[in-house]
Amino acid sequence: MKTFLFLLFLVTSLFGEKAIYLHYKDVPKRVIKGGIFHFTLKTLSIVPNYDTIKYQFSNYYGIKILDTLPKREYDGKYLLDSFDFKVISSKAKLPVITASLVFNNEGNETNETNQTDIIGANFLDEKPHYESTVIGGKRLNVISLNPDEKFSHIIANSFHLIDYKTTTFDNRYNIVIFIAEITNGDVLDLHFQNVPKQGIESHSGSYEKSRVTYYAIINKEIENFSFSYFNLLKNKYILLNIPIEVVDDSVTTQTDLKPKDQSHNNIKAFIALFIALLILVYVIMTRKYLYLIVMLIPFGYGVYLLFPAQEVCIKEGSNIYLLPVRNGTVFEKTQAEFHLLKEGSVKGFTKVKLDNEQIGWVKNEDICSY
Repeated sequence: MKTFLFLLFLVTSLFGEKAIYLHYKDVPKRVIKGGIFHFTLKTLSIVPNYDTIKYQFSNYYGIKILDTLPKREYDGKYLLDSFDFKVISSKAKLPVITASLVFNNEGNETNETNQTDIIGANFLDEKPHYESTVIGGKRLNVISLNPDEKFSHIIANSFHLIDYKTTTFDNRYNIVIFIAEITNGDVLDLHFQNVPKQGIESHSGSYEKSRVTYYAIINKEIENFSFSYFNLLKNKYILLNIPIEVVDDSVTTQTDLKPKDQSHNNIKAFIALFIALLILVYVIMTRKYLYLIVMLIPFGYGVYLLFPAQEVCIKEGSNIYLLPVRNGTVFEKTQAEFHLLKEGSVKGFTKVKLDNEQIGWVKNEDICSY
């Protein structure tokens, strides 16, 4: 038996015969447009001591290749190489796949395990050559969904809401912000119908498992923000629901970027301090010291107005963000240098309050240094 394998290997080395055998395993009977699927190749090489097997894809349509390298498992002498694709059209075909052996010829050592390679190569006084193996692409049975208006355009194994929050956007709209985890789905497909403005604030991970922060501006009359996704494992639509409980914390818009006018506060402060002074004079003249307690009220109010909460200086041309995340949604750039009230901070961002009590976020590097 060993002699036969040796002779078979020698023949493949001399004449470039096929050294890899391929066939399909686990090709889905149907796929869904917009969904992600995988299929597996069962591969056998009769040539020992190769470094790896390289695959090349060609002559395919209606699909997007998601993996440059296969997910590899071993089944005895066979390799099980899996690839993931996304269906992007109503007609699709798997690629023609060319498999080739790859050898690492650097630092080869002469020993008993690679003696066959050396014999085959020296006989021709050149490196052994093996033909690539080609397997034709199969046409796929593509199913197109017909969802209702609540569909989020997510087709995945799962879609879990991690957290959510609703705040006031303006007199007509609220803004819903949620964090979700999606498995075996394309988070970039997330989109709602009949939503005036929406988008991804941030996302991480891959199509296998990703986390997304998303915002949607909705009408104030909506009491529950409901949407669906298609679950590939259950083969049906799953409805998700976000109850609308408005938190008094809004985002910034272009019209909010106005400096706060402190002149009225100064007038109120001087009036309050003048009243406190009159009460103090009255106490001194009448020696009714109990009125000192009454004097503290206008005095404290006047001091509060003269020394407001901490302000921050924002540079001209700075971005005002919806959320404190890098590459987040920018509502507007400041057209001049502004002094705004500081409401708090998170890593890399400062929370500021604008003239109409709305909230925005500024990167720390956009805060004036003086």
